[in-house]
Amino acid sequence: MDKIITEKPVLSAPPRVTLGELLFSFLRLGLSSFGGGMAGWTHREIVERRQWLDEEAFMNTLTVAQILPGANPVNLAVYIGLKLRGVVGASVAFCGMLAPALVVILLMFLCYQKLAGYSETHAVLQGLACVGIASTLTMGIKTSRRLQRVPLPVLTAVGVFLAVGPFHAPLIPVVIVAIPLSVFFAFYGKRGSTHG
Repeated sequence: MDKIITEKPVLSAPPRVTLGELLFSFLRLGLSSFGGGMAGWTHREIVERRQWLDEEAFMNTLTVAQILPGANPVNLAVYIGLKLRGVVGASVAFCGMLAPALVVILLMFLCYQKLAGYSETHAVLQGLACVGIASTLTMGIKTSRRLQRVPLPVLTAVGVFLAVGPFHAPLIPVVIVAIPLSVFFAFYGKRGSTHG
């Protein structure tokens, strides 16, 4: 009796990211935007352009970066670098993200000392703040379109937005309350979908 040999399909491994590519990408990100809206630029570079992470992996990474203490863009860079190339990758991404911002801030400080007396300087800074807000809103809208429309997590997100935004509640107590609620709702939702 002839043996039937079945070959298992070989899954293609994800492309290995070199440290040079990682450094270049985060240098670009550091030069593209700093302050508000960095998550949107990072999503465009890492998910859409480079395709190093998929949507789900990026959203999980973004969630961890926002929960950790410290600046969210730096946390995001470090965590992405850690996922792609380990501790060395995290260090490279960290340096790539911070170096351009540090240089630009030092140059802006020197310029601001010379130009602080002009009203046009303050108008430019207000315009830059508007760009940061618009970029952050764009990321929020893009993210919300990809999320499942489950009522309880959506209500939690709206509650956090209202508490921190219009009602000016302190962020840390709101997060301390919102995290257990979110975990409970996510667990409850998954359990209901498997039993339902």
